[in-house]
Amino acid sequence: MISIRIEKLTKRFGAVTALHDLDLTIDPGELFFLLGPSGCGKTTLLRSLAGFYIPEEGNIYFGEENVSRLEPHKRNTGMMFQSYALWPHMSVAENVAFGLQERKVSKEEIKRRVGEALESVRMESYAERRPNQLSGGQQQRVALARALVIRPRCLLLDEPLSNLDAKLRLEMRTEIRRVCKEFKLTTVYVTHDQKEALSISDRMAILDGGNILQVGTPRDVYKKPTCKTVAHFIGETDFLEGSITGMYGNMATVETGIGRFDGVLGDPSRPPALNSKVTLSIRPECWELSHERHAERNSVHGRIGEFVYLGEVAQYELVVRDTSLKVFERNPRFVDGANRGEIFASVDPEDVVVLVD
Repeated sequence: MISIRIEKLTKRFGAVTALHDLDLTIDPGELFFLLGPSGCGKTTLLRSLAGFYIPEEGNIYFGEENVSRLEPHKRNTGMMFQSYALWPHMSVAENVAFGLQERKVSKEEIKRRVGEALESVRMESYAERRPNQLSGGQQQRVALARALVIRPRCLLLDEPLSNLDAKLRLEMRTEIRRVCKEFKLTTVYVTHDQKEALSISDRMAILDGGNILQVGTPRDVYKKPTCKTVAHFIGETDFLEGSITGMYGNMATVETGIGRFDGVLGDPSRPPALNSKVTLSIRPECWELSHERHAERNSVHGRIGEFVYLGEVAQYELVVRDTSLKVFERNPRFVDGANRGEIFASVDPEDVVVLVD
């Protein structure tokens, strides 16, 4: 296992700066996700780690070795592409063996390691088939075996599940995590799929415009976004504009157009001043619906407008004055006519995140 350390990394393409002075440390054996909208710089960063792009400034370290300007084949990384990039004229075993043959490994060792790699992804019985005889999920497993067989120092995955259907994506998420942890691989995984990142990552970095906005565990990033861009990108949220009326350590009281809320600072290192403008982020599932008001603060009075009933959960539009809020209710009680009149919605202060604009 190795750590990956990125220091002051900058990459430009002509007049466009794709990565801006990035600092990031990925721990040994960590399954680390790079997440963000299209064009945010996540694939550029991954390809810089692989050696396909050479940065104009800054350094990349694998353990204590500076690999910033090392050729890709000398970095010993396993790379898995979105397209899988399997050779159509080769069998499964030959595809997996290709990297070992390029490294002049003996035939006996190749046979043994190919067998181990295919067994690790549960594809040993398909060794003699061609890629066009495999399903998408099976091709994905072969591509993963090919990346593993060279015993890489780290594994780099570029949206590996994007070509699979929804059911297969769910299945392969768990499989990729199992394999990475079994081989104790430091893994960097690029995706734009929030659920994918939340479900299997150890930590993640959210990028936008070539900058890292936030690094943390899935729970930290989801529950405590540090800025509006992160809150908007990860999951669904209600945004309320307001102004600070009180500060209490990492807590703040905010006056909004639909009521007064106590909440926690998303970024305690940037405390807002009294009377300054802020944005509240409240996840839809954090609202509690009731026919009675439980408190003056963190409670609103409204009515249910449009709704979608999904069995185990209902998604409501809660209209409060001239503001529409998203509210998710598990084990729904307010979808029938008798319960859908004017109601109250309240939220715990720990679920109200105060974001400085």
